[in-house]
Amino acid sequence: MTRMKFFLFAFAASFFYYLFPGYLFQILSFFSWVCWAWPHNITAQQIGSGAKGLGIGAFTLDWAGISAYHGNPLVTPWVSILNVGVGFVMFIYIILPLCYWKYDTFDARKFPIFSNQLFTNKGLKYDTTKITTPQLELDIAAYDNYGKLYLSPLFALSIGSGFARFSATLIHVALFHGGAILKQSKSAVNNAKMDIHEKLMQSYKHVPEWWFLIILFFSIALSLLMSFVWRETVQLAWWGMIFAFVLSFIVTLPVGVIQATTNQQPGFDIIAQFMIGYVLPGKPIANLLFKIYGRISTVHALSFLSDLKLGVYMKIPPRCMYTAQLVGTLVSGVANLAVAWWMLEGIQNICDTEVLPTDSPWTCPKYRVTFDASVIWGLIGPRRLFGPGGLYRNLVWLFLVGAILPVPIWVLSKIFPDKKWIPLINMPVILYGFAGLPPATPTNIASWLITGAIFNYFIFKYHKRWWQKYNYVLCAALDAGTAFMGVLLFFVLQNNNILVHWWGSEADHCPLASCPTAPGIIVKGCPVF
Repeated sequence: MTRMKFFLFAFAASFFYYLFPGYLFQILSFFSWVCWAWPHNITAQQIGSGAKGLGIGAFTLDWAGISAYHGNPLVTPWVSILNVGVGFVMFIYIILPLCYWKYDTFDARKFPIFSNQLFTNKGLKYDTTKITTPQLELDIAAYDNYGKLYLSPLFALSIGSGFARFSATLIHVALFHGGAILKQSKSAVNNAKMDIHEKLMQSYKHVPEWWFLIILFFSIALSLLMSFVWRETVQLAWWGMIFAFVLSFIVTLPVGVIQATTNQQPGFDIIAQFMIGYVLPGKPIANLLFKIYGRISTVHALSFLSDLKLGVYMKIPPRCMYTAQLVGTLVSGVANLAVAWWMLEGIQNICDTEVLPTDSPWTCPKYRVTFDASVIWGLIGPRRLFGPGGLYRNLVWLFLVGAILPVPIWVLSKIFPDKKWIPLINMPVILYGFAGLPPATPTNIASWLITGAIFNYFIFKYHKRWWQKYNYVLCAALDAGTAFMGVLLFFVLQNNNILVHWWGSEADHCPLASCPTAPGIIVKGCPVF
């Protein structure tokens, strides 16, 4: 069978199949059989819930859920999958249960074991409108009166892992790749010998460097102008904008090295917001803007470099690549803003989980976490939560832990150079096993690991010729079929409020999984201990 025929068959199968987890039979997104076996047991549902618990025994047959958070597992090397799996098992099945059931760390049992919400000390959802001024800044007196903010235990540990991941990334790249980076930099300066790809690309006209510099300085000028003209609205001064540019410049290389070698991109959203939160507490809009310029610009830079690399391999003229990237960026920026504005205006109660039905596709888990982050780091600020006297102050020690973890691996790789598996132990990627939770659930990550292991270990090992011919074609077909059916379902059915309501259209069926277990905590729908 040709690759094209295989792609068409796989695309059609993926397209029609997504009608079930995406609309008719949404329980396939979180198949939590443990909750059916123990419908009245909170602990069992906390352990077995795919959407609100540890997801032990649960699984998903929804490709959108499998590939949503760590990318497509079919294109991730087995070694990276194994590293992520080690971190995932360590955090989800060892550290988190100990913190919750044995030690009650951070008053964990007052809250759901897994949630992307913010809480009061009574286990109720935190109402940020009570501590916010009309200018969207922190009302300190109102905050002191209303009380401190609390996180679910998994959310808190996820933030801590982000601290460790940032420092581990810098130290790992310095130890394992620092020499190669310096050597490559010197070679670039001294016009090193060109490889075959670069020789072939010499047939085309190159893009002058000043073309890129014009876009860079024009973008910087517009951004600084915004911070001067709309200072009260964006809350971020010009020096904060420059700080974001410098941060992005510093971290792009180490993050890019990790991504290039493992296909996993360690995020530093938490660090960017942590830094500016200390400098500008009580200003959530400034915090989000700093994250966009300090972190998201790195994401786009690495995506741009990846496209340029693909263009070199495919021998696409550099000036065509430049034009396509520039036009694509402009079109996508306008289209994304227009669609987002239309959705906010046209979809009733979008992202409001208090009002929306449980099977609604508009609960916005990713953007809920973005909002939570703006409250944690911007509105309230890291000093109150992670500074001296803060409930989560001990998590800051994970910066040091993350910096230390790569060192023994590097030392062992030097002592035993013949043991080629030692350098494959990648601490930033191991710590990445806990990244994205929430909004990702343990079931999403576990299913990603299992899928990646099936294709990139078992099929690669025992059916290598099939893997070489069809693996990446299947990857593209699954993504494309799911995406097209998702768009079709929205415009034809969901946008017209044509929904199905039956037992199979509701995912998970674990209502007690989000209940607290501490004595005296009263939450609607939950038993009181």
